[in-house]
Amino acid sequence: MRRIGVFVCWCGSNIAGTVDVEKVREAVKDMPGVVHSVDYQYMCSEVGQNYLKDAIKEKNLDRIVVASCSPRMHEATFRKAAESAGLNPYLVEIANIREHCSWVHKDKEVGTEKAISLTKAAIAKATLNEELVSGTTQVEKRALVIGGGIAGIQTALDIADAGYLVDIVEQTPSIGGKMAQIDKTFPTLDCSACILTPKMVDAAAHPNITLYTYSEIESVNGFVGNFNVAIKKKPRYVDMDKCTGCGVCIEKCPSKKGKSEFEEGLATRTAIYTPFAQSVPKVPVIDKEQCLKFKTGKCGICSAVCGTKAVKFDQEEEIVNQTYGAIVLATGFDLIKLDNFGEFHNEHPDVITGLEFERLTNAAGPTKGKFVKPSNGERPKKVVFVQCVGSRDKSERGKSYCSKICCMYTAKHAMLIKDKYPDVYVFYIDVRTPGKNFDEFHRRAVEEYGVHYIKGMVGKVMPEGEKLMVQAVDSLSGTPLEIDADMVVLASATQAKPDAVALKRKLNISSDLNNFFTEAHPKLKPVETASAGIYLAGACQGPKDIPETVAQASAAAAKAIILLSKKELTNNACVSNVNKNICSGCKACSKMCPYDAISIKMMDIYEHGKVVRKEVAEVNEALCQGCGGCTVSCRPGAIDLKGFTNKQIMAEVDAICL
Repeated sequence: MRRIGVFVCWCGSNIAGTVDVEKVREAVKDMPGVVHSVDYQYMCSEVGQNYLKDAIKEKNLDRIVVASCSPRMHEATFRKAAESAGLNPYLVEIANIREHCSWVHKDKEVGTEKAISLTKAAIAKATLNEELVSGTTQVEKRALVIGGGIAGIQTALDIADAGYLVDIVEQTPSIGGKMAQIDKTFPTLDCSACILTPKMVDAAAHPNITLYTYSEIESVNGFVGNFNVAIKKKPRYVDMDKCTGCGVCIEKCPSKKGKSEFEEGLATRTAIYTPFAQSVPKVPVIDKEQCLKFKTGKCGICSAVCGTKAVKFDQEEEIVNQTYGAIVLATGFDLIKLDNFGEFHNEHPDVITGLEFERLTNAAGPTKGKFVKPSNGERPKKVVFVQCVGSRDKSERGKSYCSKICCMYTAKHAMLIKDKYPDVYVFYIDVRTPGKNFDEFHRRAVEEYGVHYIKGMVGKVMPEGEKLMVQAVDSLSGTPLEIDADMVVLASATQAKPDAVALKRKLNISSDLNNFFTEAHPKLKPVETASAGIYLAGACQGPKDIPETVAQASAAAAKAIILLSKKELTNNACVSNVNKNICSGCKACSKMCPYDAISIKMMDIYEHGKVVRKEVAEVNEALCQGCGGCTVSCRPGAIDLKGFTNKQIMAEVDAICL
């Protein structure tokens, strides 16, 4: 007979407010095998864990059931407590009576009855639990950082400084990301380039860091500690080893009409170019669609003037295969396109986005820092800022969420131009300034600089001659407003990168409805994903400002360093197990396995008194994540999941039905 201990948690009032925990304890104390049944306010606390440990030793318990919150939150906690008391951790069972009962029921009687049923089911399963032993795998001492913005750079530097090799994969020709386009940073108005460019140089010069710019992730296989990644290096048509970055090829290139992506289309660039003056690496790339050599077969001036013969028109795509112990996603964000917001006449050259504003006020920008109207180069006298364009949008045109950074960067923009352009207006829904010194920064814009903040939505922007008529309503007074502006700056919403969906599929991670990558737990695992060994840094998880991005990048680096510092990893013990005697080799399990953990092999099986050679399924326990999908797809029922066998599941069902 089993000796089962049942521990019912109050979780303060989270559970006890809707579930009668004492009634639950009383209802299960006489079940077969139960020899100890108690309730306590906080089972996850040190005192609660000590109750569990002492009971295991004093009552000689061989199975544990904890009726508490989700196993996703504290299963590991109670398993460690049981293990420290000498019990196999996989003999601990969790009944989720918080999320499944107290959080979904208002009627205490109904919630209590359901809690009793779930606890009985857990006891029935615990009776059949067996000791499991986890396997181990080696850890590759190398990290991959996907994305070369400030989040990726900070993550890579932290990991590299800890003594581990790091590869940064960046889609564009240079690292730097969005921060490289920004002029000043809030709330201190520091020079963005002064903060970022030294870090870019440090990353390029660090002996433990390898840069793969103008590259993409082709495929990802493997598992935590051993991710096999294929990196596609797109052809730059310039030999990076030979190029000295002298820039002569750029000066002599006759094709000068390409739109500069870095300058947000406000300036042109040549067919062979570096994105910006401080690019790292300082090696140009040829735009094949613009280059006359590729289009007509003529030209080739860049090759002729190159003293080191670095230009290679025959350069081809290259695939680099590498193994990594940990992966950090730092792919950043984009701004939404404003094509669907025709009321703002965003096609007008003097209606610009916040990022275009950054380039117009940047000393290294297309106007050398002079804030002028793109339409005619004249200095504007009246500027209107419109916040929440596409953010907090209830229609399908924009995003339903707050983009978090817009209030602050609009205040920054207004402050930067207020001294020279006295008529500055900001239309807002609400001002949200939750960061350290953020509200003080906003108040400074209003009180010290005298920026006109108007609570209200802009209904329409209409061009009238050289002016832009901004029609709006002051929602505090109900007064209709019409402002004849020279320029309108739209604070457009942030959004996930367009390739986020494709990347999450390659990595087997999840994302939310807006395609931002999802953390494993918002409080306990804010930088980890549901796939072990893959971490998140920066705005790929959701809208973030630079201080928060850098902090999270260092947090993700710390998690990766913890992983890389281990000689070996303990695998999940709850993995699939194949009964090879009844396996038909139909391959249904291997086809549906999302982790490629099941392969089909020819094996000699002793069957009906003789040895038969046949195809059977085999599980790689290092790859298996215990999702159980294969057990459902197996037609002859040859696969069971350790810790969640068919027999255990049916025992739970029977306990609930009794």
